[in-house]
Amino acid sequence: MAGAVESTLVNEDTSETEAIAAGAVGLAAILFALSLAALFDFVAITDPIAGVPVVVLLGGLLVVLGGAVITFGVGSRLGYVATQPRPSAGVIASAAFALLWFVVGGFVASQTLGLGTVGWFAVALVTGGVAFAGTALPREDLGSTIPAGALALLAGLVFLGGVIDPSWVWSLGWEQQASFKAEFAIPAVTAFCSLLAGWASAKAYGGFGARGRHVGAYVLVYMNALSIITVLFLLVAFTVLKGLPGLFKGLTLGLGAGPETTLFGVTFNLPVSWPFVMNGVALLNDVNGVLPAIVGTIWLVVGAVLFAVPLGVGAAVFITEYAERGRFTQVVEVATNGLWSTPSIVFGLFGLAFLVPRLGNGKSLLAGMLTLGFMLLPLVVITSREAMLAVPDEYRDASAALGVSKWQTVRSIVLPAALPGIVTGIILGVGRIAGETAPILLTMSGSVAPPGSQTVDVIGGFEFTASPPFVDNPELLKATSALPYQLYSLITAGVGQSSNIGNIEQFRWATALILLVVVLSFYAVGIATRYYFRRKLQHE
Repeated sequence: MAGAVESTLVNEDTSETEAIAAGAVGLAAILFALSLAALFDFVAITDPIAGVPVVVLLGGLLVVLGGAVITFGVGSRLGYVATQPRPSAGVIASAAFALLWFVVGGFVASQTLGLGTVGWFAVALVTGGVAFAGTALPREDLGSTIPAGALALLAGLVFLGGVIDPSWVWSLGWEQQASFKAEFAIPAVTAFCSLLAGWASAKAYGGFGARGRHVGAYVLVYMNALSIITVLFLLVAFTVLKGLPGLFKGLTLGLGAGPETTLFGVTFNLPVSWPFVMNGVALLNDVNGVLPAIVGTIWLVVGAVLFAVPLGVGAAVFITEYAERGRFTQVVEVATNGLWSTPSIVFGLFGLAFLVPRLGNGKSLLAGMLTLGFMLLPLVVITSREAMLAVPDEYRDASAALGVSKWQTVRSIVLPAALPGIVTGIILGVGRIAGETAPILLTMSGSVAPPGSQTVDVIGGFEFTASPPFVDNPELLKATSALPYQLYSLITAGVGQSSNIGNIEQFRWATALILLVVVLSFYAVGIATRYYFRRKLQHE
């Protein structure tokens, strides 16, 4: 276009300021991650990073972050940053900052200045009042940034000034001599300040106002979600790292390396020898293992599922599809919710008092199965009922319009549509019962080192008889071991010290890793089943 000239439509370019605010959010995330690593001892607060001790690095980054947050708020108020703040940060934010600074002021007055009860309370009250006024009276840009940035700045200066150093200890003065040490306090304070400063930085990035509040809320949710995922990952990673040496001890691969096995009348040697998984605990073993406990755990879960799922789904079908809504269904809902929240030790006592005397008057695999089945039953009822209620009534009405009976509707329409939700409930229940120790201890626990390290043979133990109940299985009435009970025995009861277990600590962690793998395997089977039914339902 001839004669066209370039004109500026917007005088204020906010890309640089947004980049600075985004950098502050990223710095808060880095601080948060570093504090979690220090909290779980993956990084010691005295370790150097690029030649700088972690405590000094945390302090310096907090000072930078706090200063950036305050600078952004002041710049917004002076008009150097294009934002749209509200007239006030709000009552909720004001009350939260007031409470926070009340605690900080009281702590500084009592622990650092050495003031008495009246003195520290007065200082805390004044500090909290100033924080409330400083948040509620100014515009949102100052009220959201200055209290949060000042806290991060104060924490950083405390760390840099050595007020709280790696040797710092705060004794609570209790009879048990409880105390907070720097190894916990420094990462915890850093994590909290980074969350708060990250929230303020995110609000600044969003320009304050409605968009800023949303961005700040998202950042808080994401960082908290990240912390939960990180903690879970660290727990699993820690167990894996500690358990791998014992798990793979004596592992051999190759033709004929494994034990002799007979399958369909053919005898051959397995191509793998994995002592920890294939052996039990016995004096003659070169490398002891947990095979009987693995088999016992699997049979426990299988038996509990076979007992609880048909009963639970059937009860949910009756309550949802046949029973009228009233006192009866309300009582059932309250009872099932109460049973699911009942501690596992109570179910164990029930199994010991009610099931064990009626099943040979001794601890047995069957008693453990039924006890865990009773634990699983309430959740199956609850989740199955909710899954069936989630099926649209239009499905039922369309089926009834075709002249289909009630049971055929339930069987062909309601249950297939509710199966993904039902399987989800079973997955959650199995994850709980597979790791329970108290019910197993009271109803099923056998020797950690069974005679000959034999595994329980449930399928091979079935025998048909000519008299009721026409079937017999002595294996179900034997006491056997399970991974949670074996781990409990190895840790608390001192079992294994006199056995042929070379490194008892290594053996414990390997057992914990196997338990984790077994539980996750049940989860994987359940998730695959849920995915199959959900995909089948979508295709149909």
